[in-house]
Amino acid sequence: MNPTESPRLTVIGTGYLGATHAICMAVLGYDVLGIDVDERKIAKLAVGEVPFFEPGLPELLTKALESGRLRFSTSFAEAGEFGDVHFICVGTPQQPGSDACDLSYVNAAIDSLAPHLARRALVVGKSTVPVGTAAELTERLQRLAPAGTDVELAWNPEFLREGYAVDDTMHPDRLVFGVASDWADAQLRAAFRPILDQGTPVIRTDLATAELVKVAANSFLATKISYINAMAEVCEAVGADVKDLADSLALDDRIGGKFLKPGLGFGGGCLPKDIRAFAHRAEEIGVGQAVSFLREVDAINRRRRARTVDLVRELLGGQISGHRIACWGAAFKPNSDDIRDAPALDVARTMHGLGGQVRVYDPAALDNARRAFPELRYGENAMDVARDADVVVLLTEWSEFREIDPDALAEVVAHRRIVDGRHALDAARWREAGWEYRALGRS
Repeated sequence: MNPTESPRLTVIGTGYLGATHAICMAVLGYDVLGIDVDERKIAKLAVGEVPFFEPGLPELLTKALESGRLRFSTSFAEAGEFGDVHFICVGTPQQPGSDACDLSYVNAAIDSLAPHLARRALVVGKSTVPVGTAAELTERLQRLAPAGTDVELAWNPEFLREGYAVDDTMHPDRLVFGVASDWADAQLRAAFRPILDQGTPVIRTDLATAELVKVAANSFLATKISYINAMAEVCEAVGADVKDLADSLALDDRIGGKFLKPGLGFGGGCLPKDIRAFAHRAEEIGVGQAVSFLREVDAINRRRRARTVDLVRELLGGQISGHRIACWGAAFKPNSDDIRDAPALDVARTMHGLGGQVRVYDPAALDNARRAFPELRYGENAMDVARDADVVVLLTEWSEFREIDPDALAEVVAHRRIVDGRHALDAARWREAGWEYRALGRS
């Protein structure tokens, strides 16, 4: 097989990003080997079990395994022998006690793979890293690899949205190739040929720019979300309606309506830690003032959680302690079981700490929430946690919550009070059904 026409791929790290990438590339026709140091994760994937919630991915895993094009292993020696293009997809979390990015998993992946690269190969970073990391990793990779400078490094940032990761992998709106040579560019194009054949735009650029693209995109999205939530604070002060304000801004084609949704704010494993790490890195390289606004973006986002608790307290007459509170949602967003930095659980835990009798339900994230926060109480469905509740609080905008009939819910609660933390409900409909309805930035 000619590696310049159909390269064999390895994917180092089989978490959310890596498993999705490995499965989808195998379905697209490539021979793929997934590598991870976690033997339990590898064992699950090898028998067709996806270790996280992502719509459509279990079916594709089964298809990929049955095709024989996808295998999993813990052996980096096997990866070095097998692969022509090696994708690094390990996590880059926030360092404990710091805003800086923790690169230990990326460094460990390079250190484990490089000694087994005895022939020409391309290593491709997909993880989100501080700008300048690729240059350091190139030196590290070529120093440790037997093939030396015949091994090149490229950067291909990922733009996956949890809940839509399959479509974002198979039909991305763009591909960014950070490369140092024409050969590396040709290898990446060969590794994405079916996607390029769809007409997907490609940006070929240098390593540093490719590293910046992901954090720049996330910073822009975070800023847009926090901007409309800042306007919600203004609306609350003057009695204006932030939803009408957002709808008006969305009709301006210079602004657009995407991510202009007021509410509880962003969370998850990407936006919060990425904007903090970006601001930290900017300060390290002497341009901290250029992105100092990201500190306020982060602060606005955090305030939304406290303000949601305030809304609940106001509806309960100024006292949370002793009241029964139903929390709809635990994941940081719908169509996901990810609870990393989840605003929903942050609000639930705060109300629990204030003495509220809190019960939580989420369609996908209950197991993760129970493991992380066993002190909270959980229910089996939305109606279950709402039984005899003094207030219902919508914290993650799952479609099943939006579709609940206010009259049916009124039959099980103690009081018709609801806080819509995500602007997901029809306020007029709920008020017509006799509910006290409150939402951030709305009178």
